[in-house]
Amino acid sequence: MTFGDFMNIMRIESGEIMRANFINNKAKLYLVAPSFGCTTSPYFERLNQAIPQLEAKGHTVVVGPNCFKAEGPCASNTKELRAKEFMDAWESDAEVILSVGGGEMMYEILDYIDFERIRTLPPKWFVGFSDNTNLTFTLTTLCNIETIYGCCAGAFHFKKLSYDALDTYSMLQGQLEFKGYPKYESIANKEDPFAKYNLDTKKVITAFQYTSAFSGVMIGGNLDILQLLCGTPYDRVKEYTLSHKEGIIFYLEACDLSVLGIKRAILQLKRAGWFQNIKGFLIGRPLCIHTEFLGVNHINAITDILKDYAVPILLDIDLGHLAPSMPFRNGAYATVEYRNKNIHLTYRS
Repeated sequence: MTFGDFMNIMRIESGEIMRANFINNKAKLYLVAPSFGCTTSPYFERLNQAIPQLEAKGHTVVVGPNCFKAEGPCASNTKELRAKEFMDAWESDAEVILSVGGGEMMYEILDYIDFERIRTLPPKWFVGFSDNTNLTFTLTTLCNIETIYGCCAGAFHFKKLSYDALDTYSMLQGQLEFKGYPKYESIANKEDPFAKYNLDTKKVITAFQYTSAFSGVMIGGNLDILQLLCGTPYDRVKEYTLSHKEGIIFYLEACDLSVLGIKRAILQLKRAGWFQNIKGFLIGRPLCIHTEFLGVNHINAITDILKDYAVPILLDIDLGHLAPSMPFRNGAYATVEYRNKNIHLTYRS
């Protein structure tokens, strides 16, 4: 064990949490592309419009060198250069690091991220969605730094923000109370890169074993990625969860996983001891929401495994790749309430 590993474990065991200051409209934003770059429609058009929209709000926007590139294998650039872009952003004077998109191969850069160096520097907000779980989750569980699992930069292309983009921006500004949305988009408009959400389907939450509001420290992200982190050198989840005596709320959403893939992934995390000290689960809408295989659907795939914890499970909340998706603050203490057929979150500042 290296000295850095020892200090990391000591910090996690102490439960010490670091949070950047909430921002005002003068904050500097640093855009990075740790996974995909924005080179195709609609991502190219949206990011090109989002940058001046953010500047119009008063922000200084630094565009990292990989944001409009596709020079790596299935990525914006090589794993080394993507990691360097992120580390340069962390060592800059920017208050927020905002990922420009998700993707497939962000997992590669973790070997080149200097987590020990990050722990010695002032905290920043890192914001990203989907593949960005590789950093939104590890920065919290390895370094005890709060992050935001929320919209990527292109979502801020509208002059007037709404839904998840508005909530992500409001969370950065210090808003503490959030609630779910009445409908979601099952079929997106792929013709117009600037189209508003096609909110065509009513949201229906399944409340399993829920009796009353519950509280704990929020962690989670994309299940596809979390199962890849499990059991690697970037897995300190058991130490992290045990360091927070107030308990843990896990939020999870799946993208490419089938219903059986979801079940296998949840079982893997359970066997690895990730759900110790658990107070409740928040499960987003998976892309396979309307599929079933040999009697297994996404609801019973999850509840069959997690029911033994005897804690509340809220399923099909506004989280995931069927937009809009609520932002979540990793590492923050929050209270969850299910009322009026909707989810309500209140964070402690």
